[in-house]
Amino acid sequence: MTADPLRFLHAHATHPRPELALELVWAQLASQGAEQMGATLGWCYLTEELADGASAILAGLRERLPDVAWVGGVGAGVLATGVEYIDEPALAVMVCNLPASSFQVFHGRQPLTATHPMASRDSTQWRAHTAMVHADGHATDLPELIQELAERTETGFLFGGVSAGQSQSLHLALDPHARLTTPPPDNRQAGIWQGGVSGVAFNSEVRLVTRVTQGCEPIGPRRQVTAAHRNVVYELDGLPALNCLLKDLGVPVTVSESDWQRDALPKVRATLVGLSDEGHDLLSHGQHFTADTRVRHLVGIDPSRYGVAISDLVESGMQLAFCQRHVAAARKDLVRICAEIREEFDPTEHPGSRATGAVYVSCAGRGGPHFGAPNAEMEIIAHALGDIPLVGFFASGEIAKHHLYGYTGVLTVFGG
Repeated sequence: MTADPLRFLHAHATHPRPELALELVWAQLASQGAEQMGATLGWCYLTEELADGASAILAGLRERLPDVAWVGGVGAGVLATGVEYIDEPALAVMVCNLPASSFQVFHGRQPLTATHPMASRDSTQWRAHTAMVHADGHATDLPELIQELAERTETGFLFGGVSAGQSQSLHLALDPHARLTTPPPDNRQAGIWQGGVSGVAFNSEVRLVTRVTQGCEPIGPRRQVTAAHRNVVYELDGLPALNCLLKDLGVPVTVSESDWQRDALPKVRATLVGLSDEGHDLLSHGQHFTADTRVRHLVGIDPSRYGVAISDLVESGMQLAFCQRHVAAARKDLVRICAEIREEFDPTEHPGSRATGAVYVSCAGRGGPHFGAPNAEMEIIAHALGDIPLVGFFASGEIAKHHLYGYTGVLTVFGG
């Protein structure tokens, strides 16, 4: 008997009452055959305006699809194929029929088990290849949690985002067939989590491709940090860091200090820094940032010591490039990652390959006006990838590999 083809179905709706938002979504899913497709895994994203109804929404989904495992979270907005919902009560849901043996849901009472590095490749032990993560932004140790979770996968690659609710940073994770060692304190809240991380891990049988768009354009060359203390960089390639910044901004350093500060400060405020650890590539093809690059803000300059302060800790050996973020750069970089993903599913290059569903996590600061018009970000993706089912949310931080980002988009596409 051949396995059923991989299918994804999605639906989305806006309504101030959670139960009616769910009814609208379910009517769309039911009309697509959700009850007959043998769904096993689902994503559920809702805006903060519906956060108080998260438990009721999840309970309603469980009632209609009792065998489906669910993950998701609250966002500053939610999105679906070609559309964005921001500052309004909205719900986006997607289900698929991945083999149940190919994924595992995890959360605080059902953590992802680390795969021992010495386990043999032919071991029957289930192995997490990669994982999608939803996190509570109020967790003080979130970077450490992300790093530790990445180490529990074979690839060390995570993707996902941080719930964006101001009052309730909720995330969802529920496996209807799991036996918890300790039951939830309130059955009405089963599957609703605050604090820490939750999500779903996939084994190597699941084909997925993830790309990160930073939406930034380097304005200078890649340089190596040769002198730094905490978050202040003093030398790049053995040269004063401030002089390198001014050169990249086109500000002459031969004029008086008052003159260059007058000319430079407005440009400095619009400049960011791409940073990567020692031994990791900062740029790909010398043009755009890799997934190992974190874009950070410039937070000050030290004219007396020619230093540049950024919003992250810096060590000698790291790579650095100054950059700027604007609409044209954001559009260009989003189109680039979509093109790279499309190539990965090109049947002429990969026979039998086909993209079937996607999840997109974008920064709350990127939606709407950042791309020039309502729904523009999602329309770019839809134009590049076609009308495949896609859901996601606008996050207060994005997760890719083992890093926590800001102002980025993380696009993951599933397929055969």
